Parts: sequence; C-alpha cells; structure tokens
Amino acid sequence: MTSAPRLEKITPDNLDLAVDLRVRPDQGHLVAPVVKSLAEAYVHPGTAWPRLILDQDRAVGFLMAFFDIDWAGDGTTTDLRSGLWRLNIAAGEQGRGYGRFAVESVAAEIRRRGGGRLTTTWHPGEDGPEGFYLGLGFRPTGETSGSQMVGELNLRQE
Repeated sequence: MTSAPRLEKITPDNLDLAVDLRVRPDQGHLVAPVVKSLAEAYVHPGTAWPRLILDQDRAVGFLMAFFDIDWAGDGTTTDLRSGLWRLNIAAGEQGRGYGRFAVESVAAEIRRRGGGRLTTTWHPGEDGPEGFYLGLGFRPTGETSGSQMVGELNLRQE
C-alpha cells in the first residue's frame, strides 16, 4: 500500500472505476465481476453493502458485504449471518495488503452492528483464495454453499 486505503460507497462519480476493476485473468472464474455484484446489491438493498477500495484516487479493489441474512434460507432466521460476499482486488494491486484491509473493514462494520462472526465462502483448489482466508484466521465450518467452502472468523477473539 502506498497510503492508507479507504472504502467509498458506489456513486455515479465512481461507478466507472468500480465496474472497470478487473482481477487477474486466471482468477476470473473465482469471483463475479463487479457489475454483477452491483446488480445483486441493487436487488438486495437491505442486505448488500458494496464498497470501492481506494488508495488515494486509485481504485484497487471492490468488496461487498452482507448483514443479517437467513443463512439456512428457511425463513426461521435461527441462523443469521453477516460477512464478506465478494472481494475483487485489481490484478496489479494484489499482494499489497488491500485484501486484508477489506476483510478488516468488513469485520469492523460487523462489530459496529453488534455481530461477532464474519462468514465468507471461497472456491476450493490450488488456484483459489483459501490460503489467503486461512492466513487471516478464517476456519472452515465444514459447510458448503453450492460448490464453495464456507469459512468463519470469530470476531470476539481478536
């Protein structure tokens, strides 16, 4: 990182920066493009929290968090979870701490809202981000979501 990164809401002024953000070509199958995430945020306005990650005026990444979703999807709301829905770090910006910043920012927002755990999913395999998430302290739950592994970070232990 060259300076302190920051999160910004997606606005008409920075929409193009967000939509133009690209991960490395070999990672395209691991995460949805930002434009799809923004479409999902539009149809889930009470749940989705999309943010552009900026370093000075340079777009270095995008994240989308979710808050208090019915994880089981059965309507009982007995398992409400919050977490990281998407993380896209620009191809030329990876390995500079922006991913860690994104996860820490989502953790801080979950804590601010009274939550104690951060849930995320990742594609398994050598080319996936599992090592990144495990290195940050996430632990696999043993669950899957579609073809993805589910991991959680206990925010009360940090």
